[in-house]
Amino acid sequence: MDTEQLRTLLTEVAAGRVDTDEAMARLAAGPLGDGAGFVDLGYARVDTHRGVRTGDPEVVYAAGKTATETVGIVTALRAASGDGRPTLVTRAGRETVDALLARWPDATATDTARPLTSVAVGQFPPARGRVVVVCAGTSDAPVADEAALTAAASGAGVETLRDVGVAGLHRLLAVRDVLASADCLVVVAGMEGALPSVIGGLVGVPLIAVPTSVGYGAAFGGIAALLGMLTACAPGIAVCNIDNGFGAGLFAARVARAAAVARAATAVTAAGADTAGVDAAGDGNEPEGTAAAVAVPVGPIGPR
Repeated sequence: MDTEQLRTLLTEVAAGRVDTDEAMARLAAGPLGDGAGFVDLGYARVDTHRGVRTGDPEVVYAAGKTATETVGIVTALRAASGDGRPTLVTRAGRETVDALLARWPDATATDTARPLTSVAVGQFPPARGRVVVVCAGTSDAPVADEAALTAAASGAGVETLRDVGVAGLHRLLAVRDVLASADCLVVVAGMEGALPSVIGGLVGVPLIAVPTSVGYGAAFGGIAALLGMLTACAPGIAVCNIDNGFGAGLFAARVARAAAVARAATAVTAAGADTAGVDAAGDGNEPEGTAAAVAVPVGPIGPR
């Protein structure tokens, strides 16, 4: 969609000939502004239209890219960003992290002391919904941190629970209320990968399990954990690829955002029912308790 087509569409919306849902459908069906929906950098064709199509902008997978290439891609995405969402970079090595933080000193990064780091460039959006990321062991933290940063950058409030694996169930039971309060859980575990099944038997919250490559010998770089999660006894568990914290974090954020929207709609409906009221006394006065309810989204919560 070029600028003239966009102008025509907006004119039709203003005149009432096209409703907002139809306009959004047309916008999502075709690229905006540049007529292509991407920026050709020579070494990469940066998708500047993905946020319109899916609600989540393109994320930069830094592994295999040079620091210069990664900074160039992020620069193009920042220039095209119009929704206030940060640009997320995953699996960045030391040189790339240094280059990103030099270019954007206010960027948010996971633990930069680890071999691979995730970086979010730009301000985080207001949090909607609540994601709890559960990390079985400290060795699983890089994957859990990737999931947490992704979910926060994608507009969800996030809390991280660390080192609550099945080898010490009392640690897990101590945070059961936190687990139950989530709109979606991301459960990260290596070794035999039992933690998601245990949590799935404790709470009825949507759960995305992430196997990690942590473990000795027969763990086969995460294969044992992956198979354990796929064959989990507890229902209601979906499974991501090995070490894919990004995929789990984005999925969880979408679930949490949808849950927040549903709560807000329910609150508005309830408020409307209250304010409608019934003059039971027949004196022309509305009943008490008819003030409109206000839905307040859950804000971001730091690691425990």
